[in-house]
Amino acid sequence: MFCIDNRCTDIYFNLAAEEYLLKQKRGNFFMLWQSEPSVVIGKHQSVAAEADERFLDEKGIALARRFSGGGAVYHDRGNINLSFIETVKQPDFVYYLQQVVDFLEKVGISAYADQRLGIYVDERKISGSAQCIHKDRVMYHCTLLFSTDLDTLNAALNGDPDVESRLPGSRTMRAVPSVRSEVANIKEFLSEPMDIKRFMHLLFHSFVDDDDNRIYRFSAGDMETIERLKAEKYACKEWIYHKSALTFT
Repeated sequence: MFCIDNRCTDIYFNLAAEEYLLKQKRGNFFMLWQSEPSVVIGKHQSVAAEADERFLDEKGIALARRFSGGGAVYHDRGNINLSFIETVKQPDFVYYLQQVVDFLEKVGISAYADQRLGIYVDERKISGSAQCIHKDRVMYHCTLLFSTDLDTLNAALNGDPDVESRLPGSRTMRAVPSVRSEVANIKEFLSEPMDIKRFMHLLFHSFVDDDDNRIYRFSAGDMETIERLKAEKYACKEWIYHKSALTFT
């Protein structure tokens, strides 16, 4: 597996990078990344139902739509994102989730998962995930709340549940609502203090140190293609608000 320590914090670039690795590369990848404050909604969700746009505008929080399903999430520099992208014969998303749970166990946190592949500690959610299949390629990506501003998270993800929310791009189908949970930060459960940089270092090297894995860095060609996908799709209002049929092959 190729391991990418992605230092870019542009949410639109990072979402484009995921799609690029899934659809245009053939190797198996693990990517660790963060983003500046942003709300990311699922492919089949309504902006108005999921996010408080006035609050986002006031705070300078970006709004983005990913190409996988699932619910809305909030990112900031206290949140960590993990993406697993592989070629498989039979998808097994629990396998990826278990790797995250196993790492948490190594740092002294006893976590467990639910049927929606969320990760919890003491009945509070510390991780949400989403999945995507493209031909024989799969992607499992998840968040890890380490030291996120939870007040901002709750305010940003305060959409109007009563708004008429049709699936973007459809006149008849309803959008998929998020399932709300009480959330918590991982740092609350650490037996010894640790900053997020140290936590991320341990997390990344838990994969890199496997004999079968090695570090991968985006080439100039990779960067050019990802930047083009970002500009043509992920940073476009047509995609964010309407999930229009923007294609990139």
